[in-house]
Amino acid sequence: MCNTATGRSLQRTGRSLRRTGRSLQRTGRSLQRTGRSLRRTVVLGTVVLQRTGRSLQRTGRSLQRTVVLQDGRPPEDGSVPPEDGSVPPGKRKLVLHVDLNNTVLLWDAVTAQGPMAALDGFLATVTWGRMDPHGKWEWLSDTPSLLPPCEGAVSHYSQFGRVTGFTSGAGRAFRPILEEHLASLRWPEGLEGDKELSVKGEDGRLYHWILPSFFQLLRDLVAQGAEFSILFRTFGSDLPRVLSAVSRTLTQGAHPLFPDLLDLKLSVNQTPGKIRCSKKGVVLTRGTERVTTRGGPRDLYRYLGSVTGLGGFQDHFDWWARNSHSLLGGKPLWVDPFDPSVQHIFFDDNIRLEDKDTIVHPMVFLEAGGEEVRTASTSELYDVCLVQNDLLRAISDPEYFTQRVAICRENYQRNLQQGAS
Repeated sequence: MCNTATGRSLQRTGRSLRRTGRSLQRTGRSLQRTGRSLRRTVVLGTVVLQRTGRSLQRTGRSLQRTVVLQDGRPPEDGSVPPEDGSVPPGKRKLVLHVDLNNTVLLWDAVTAQGPMAALDGFLATVTWGRMDPHGKWEWLSDTPSLLPPCEGAVSHYSQFGRVTGFTSGAGRAFRPILEEHLASLRWPEGLEGDKELSVKGEDGRLYHWILPSFFQLLRDLVAQGAEFSILFRTFGSDLPRVLSAVSRTLTQGAHPLFPDLLDLKLSVNQTPGKIRCSKKGVVLTRGTERVTTRGGPRDLYRYLGSVTGLGGFQDHFDWWARNSHSLLGGKPLWVDPFDPSVQHIFFDDNIRLEDKDTIVHPMVFLEAGGEEVRTASTSELYDVCLVQNDLLRAISDPEYFTQRVAICRENYQRNLQQGAS
């Protein structure tokens, strides 16, 4: 009896300890998220303090300034235009840098992957497990996610590399997710395929080549009255076809789901550009245009912020490979928290919180108008200027890109305000 009672007591103690362990894991994840949030605040916040002296110099004039229109009356809404002519928060021009494969395309010309193989490969990067003490793989979550569900979890792709037919083998439990999202991407029944906008899948069916949620983003941004430009940034060779397909959609109303995009009056520069990196700096070329960082990165930053409409550049894959596929060899992105007129946002499925395994190299200016920059960690700008693309949501939710842009705008403004205070 004593032994039985003791056994029951130990069982209860074990259950209690397991509950405590799960609670501590949740607390740890919460602290990690808090840490990332604080780091994001620091990168855009501390540099704001450098504005204080200049702002104090203007305070006297600003407080005494009376704002009048040409007819001598103040604005009816009570707003006061900034003395320096800057754009009010929320009205910054958006420059959206958008990757292609597994971001707005479910196709890869380089590897000749069709939509099923591309989605199958993506699922291997967002499903998580670990090797048990006996060297056997065990799953830690039955739900795909961009971030690991717990400490010690690694993606199937990270552990085993690219595996052909992932959802037919080790990842068969995720096969229904693949089939559900493929069904969402099918070209409208009864409509003839388009040579640029549709693609034949491995099963012989027609699928959207460019995700409909991307075109919805264009529609939404125009409806919001946002000033924006979009730059496709890819290592691959699909850029000419993408620019042509998007141009036909916007200038000829060629897309069966978005014939109204013709009314948006958006322009497309169909000349593909190139961005090449070396130890000497970065060189951007497009047609007769050529901009470098030889005298500092400010000229290239201004160029990217001044582009209009839609266009694109092929980034430097070999440079990324020579830098071990790390942040330092990634697609360059400059961020200026002192610039009130522009916010840059980069969408890419290969953005990772681990800087040794990510695809964008973010650089932050240290002072207004200056040339000096520092490399920022991905975590500092995650969901502020860097968006790790969730391909599953980009397929299933037409408003996905629109929602992510709104979140980045809110986080960017909040971090600037927190830094200033």
